Amino acid sequence: MKLKVYSFLAVFFLTVTSIRSQKYKAIVVDSLTQKPIKNVEVYTKEGVFIGNTDTTGSINLSKLRKDQNYHLLFFNYSYKTLEIALLLEKQKSYKIQLVSLGEELSEVVISAKKREAFGLTTLKPVEGTHIYAGKKTEVVLLNQEVLNKATNNARQVFSRVVGLNIYDSNDGGLQLNIGGRGLDPNRTANFNTRQNDYDISADVLGYPESYYTPPTEALSQIQVIRGAASLQYGTQFGGLINFKFNKPSLQPFEFTSRSTVGSFGTLTNFTSVSGEFDKLSYSVYYNGKKGDGFRPNSSFNSTNFYGYIAYEFNDKTNISVAYTDYYYLAQQAGGLNDVQFLQNPRQSNRFRNWFGVDWHLYNLKLNHEFSKKTTGSLSLFALDASRKSIGFRGLEAINTDSDKVRLVENVDVFMFDDEDEFGNFDFERDLLIGNFKNYGVEARIITKFDIKNQESVLLLGSKFYKANNTSKQGPGNKETTPDFSFKTKDFPFYPNQNHFEFPNYNIAVFGENIFNITNSLSITPGVRFEYIRTESIGSFLSRPSLPTINYIKDNNILERSFVLFGVGVSYKPKTYFESYFNFSQNYRSVTFSDIRTANPSFVISPDIQDETGYTLDVGARGSLKKALSYDISVFSLLYNNRIGQFFALSPPNRGKWVRDNIGKATIIGFESLIQWNIKETLFKDNKDVRFEVFTNVALTTSKYNSSIATNINGNKVEFIPDINIKKGVSFGYKDFMMALQYTYLSEQFTDATNSQYNPANMIRVDGAIPAYRIMDVSTSYTFSKNIKLEAGVNNLLDHTYFTRRATGYPGPGIIPASPRSFYATFELQF
Repeated sequence: MKLKVYSFLAVFFLTVTSIRSQKYKAIVVDSLTQKPIKNVEVYTKEGVFIGNTDTTGSINLSKLRKDQNYHLLFFNYSYKTLEIALLLEKQKSYKIQLVSLGEELSEVVISAKKREAFGLTTLKPVEGTHIYAGKKTEVVLLNQEVLNKATNNARQVFSRVVGLNIYDSNDGGLQLNIGGRGLDPNRTANFNTRQNDYDISADVLGYPESYYTPPTEALSQIQVIRGAASLQYGTQFGGLINFKFNKPSLQPFEFTSRSTVGSFGTLTNFTSVSGEFDKLSYSVYYNGKKGDGFRPNSSFNSTNFYGYIAYEFNDKTNISVAYTDYYYLAQQAGGLNDVQFLQNPRQSNRFRNWFGVDWHLYNLKLNHEFSKKTTGSLSLFALDASRKSIGFRGLEAINTDSDKVRLVENVDVFMFDDEDEFGNFDFERDLLIGNFKNYGVEARIITKFDIKNQESVLLLGSKFYKANNTSKQGPGNKETTPDFSFKTKDFPFYPNQNHFEFPNYNIAVFGENIFNITNSLSITPGVRFEYIRTESIGSFLSRPSLPTINYIKDNNILERSFVLFGVGVSYKPKTYFESYFNFSQNYRSVTFSDIRTANPSFVISPDIQDETGYTLDVGARGSLKKALSYDISVFSLLYNNRIGQFFALSPPNRGKWVRDNIGKATIIGFESLIQWNIKETLFKDNKDVRFEVFTNVALTTSKYNSSIATNINGNKVEFIPDINIKKGVSFGYKDFMMALQYTYLSEQFTDATNSQYNPANMIRVDGAIPAYRIMDVSTSYTFSKNIKLEAGVNNLLDHTYFTRRATGYPGPGIIPASPRSFYATFELQF
C-alpha cells in the first residue's frame, strides 16, 4: 500500500503543464539606491493579489491581460505605497521605483497604513496552493489588534469571528476551546486545527482534540474557514482553524522579548529571534507561563519552544523545517454545583486533580514552481505526544487493606469531591494516559489555464495519514502529588481498568476548480474521497463479583470509504460588493477511545455511529472606500446521527445520562460583521488618529427534528445561544492605542434534554448556562521603535458567570470563568 501511495505522489508532481516563458514582469527598486526590493506586495486596485517580488525585485505579470488597463498597488512597510496605471503592450519589463519613508513611523501610522491598503478580513480566492473562492472565510489580523496576547484570551482574539462559542478559563490560554453553530467547544475538537497548514491535534480522525495552542504572541493571523473547508482539509463540521506564524524578519537578526505580569500570580515571557541571510531564513521562540489561578488548586506551568529554518534554492524552489516542543502541568480545581457557585465561585472541592501534556510536532515542507502557471507543495508532518490526567473518580472507588477488600460506593454519582462518605481521603485516584504517535504527508498542486479567454484554476491534492495511539486507564496513588504512574498492584480490583491501542489509517484525495464564467462570476465545484480504517486492540476489566476479576478482549475494525461533494459561487460585479454561496457535505467519525473511556456521569451507547450532514452559506461581503467593510450571511446546518447526551427515561439505561446518536438536528442562523473606519470618514487627513468600531452579531435557531428519545423531539440543540454579540471600539492617537470590547451571549443548553437552569441544584451536573455579558479593555503605548508597554483589564465589570458544565474530568459541575483580572506587558525589540 505504501508503494501505491508514493507512486501516486510521484505522478502527482510530474503531471504538470508545460513551462511557458515569462512575457511581462516588473522590477521594483529603491528610488535612491536603485537596489532591488524584496517582498513588495503587488495588488490590483480591485484587491486581487498578484504576488510578491523575489530577491531580484522582480514579479511576474503574466496573469495580467495584454492591451488592458490596470491600476496596480505596490506595498512595503518601509516604503510609500505606490499606485500606477499600467498597460501591457510590446514592452516586456517595467521598472518601478519606490520612495523610502525615511522616518520612524508611530504605532498608529503603521497600523493605519496596513489597514488602509490591505486590511482584508477574508482570504483571497487563491493563496499559494489553496483555493478559497466562494467560501465563508475570516482572517484574524493579530498584528493590528490591541488585546491580551500573553494569555491567549480567546474572547478577544476571536472577537471579530462571527458566531463562535468559547469556553472561558484561567489557565493562561494553554488550551483553545471554541465551537460554533452548535459544535461543542471542548478542546476545539470539531475543527481541523493546523499551524502553518499542517495538523496539530492529537489524532485528526481518532481523537481530534487540540491540547496544544500556539501562543498568540507568535502569530500574524488566524484563518477560519467554515464547513466548506471539509473538501480541502478534512471532514469536520466546523471547518478549519489555521494558525499562521510571524514570518522571519528581513534583517539578519531581530530580537523581541515580551514579559507579562497579571492577576492571580500570572507571569509569562515570550522571547523570539529571527532573521534572514541571503537565501536562508530562520525563526526561534520560547514561551513560558505560570500562574496560581483565581481558585485554589488551579495553578499551571508551561513551556513552549519553536524552531523554524527555510532555504530558498532559487526563485522557484524553497524548503523549510519546523519543530515545536510544548509541555505543561496544570492543577484542576474541579466543578461546583449551582449552590456552591452562587455561594462562592472561587472555591474548590478538589485538590488532587492534575493534568499534563507533552507535545512534539515536526514538519518538512517543499514548495516548487513548475511553471508560471503551475505550483506544487509537499508537506510531511508528525506528532509524538502524550496527555495524562489523574484525580477523576469512577462510579466506584475500591480500597484495599491487609484484612479485606472494601468497596466504597459514591453516595452521589453526579457530584462528589475529594472525600469519600466516611469523610477521609484514603482512596486511590483514577489515572488516564493517552499517547499519540502519528505522521502524514499532504501533496497539493495548483495550475491555471484558460477556457474561452477566462482564466480557471485547478487544485488537486492528496493526504496520507497514519496514527498508532494508545490509551490506558487504571488506578493512581492516594497522594496529592502529580504522580502519573499506575498503582495496579496496590489496587488490583479497581473497576475502570482498560488498555487499548488505536491504529488509525486514512487516505484522502481532493480537488477543486475555479471556473471564471465572466470577469464577475465564478463557480468552484469540489470533491473529496476518504478512506478511513479505525481499529481498536485491547481489553477492559470486568468484575462480576469480588474478588473475581476478568479482562475481556475488545478488538474492533471499522472501515469506511465515501465521497463528499461541494460547490461555491462568487459574484463580484463591483469592487465593493461580492455575493457568495457555498454548499458542502460534512462527516465526523466517532472514536473507539471516546467509547471505551469509563466516565461516572454518563453511559456511552455501544452502537454509536458516525455523524453526517451538510453546511450551506449564502452571503454578501465587501468594503466601501476603505471606510466600511461588511460580511452578512445566512447559514444552514443539517446533522444526521448527531451525537449528544440525554437523560434516559426507559430501559436499559433509565435514570442515567446516555451519550448516543440522538437524532437529526437542523440549525439555521444569521451572521454579520460590520466594521466602520471612522478615521477614514471624519479624520481622513489626520495621520495621527486611528478610530474604528465593529459589530459582530449571530442570531441562531435550532431544533431536533427526530430523535431516539421522546423527551428530545422538538428541543433546541445544545451549545447554541440564540443571541451571540460582540462589539468593539478602538482608538489611537500617535503612539497610544486603546480598545474596548463588549461580549453578550444569551442562555444556552448543555444537553439535548434541554435541562433548565436551577440555582438550587446541589446534585446533578446538568442545566443551562445562563446569559452573560463581559467587557474588556486593552491599551498600548509605544515609547520608541524598541519599547512598548501594554496593559488591560479583562472582565472589567467583574461579572460572575460560567461557560461550561463538565460531565467528567476535571470534576463534574460548573467550571467558573475568571473574575476581573489585570495584565501588563513590557516589550523590547531590536
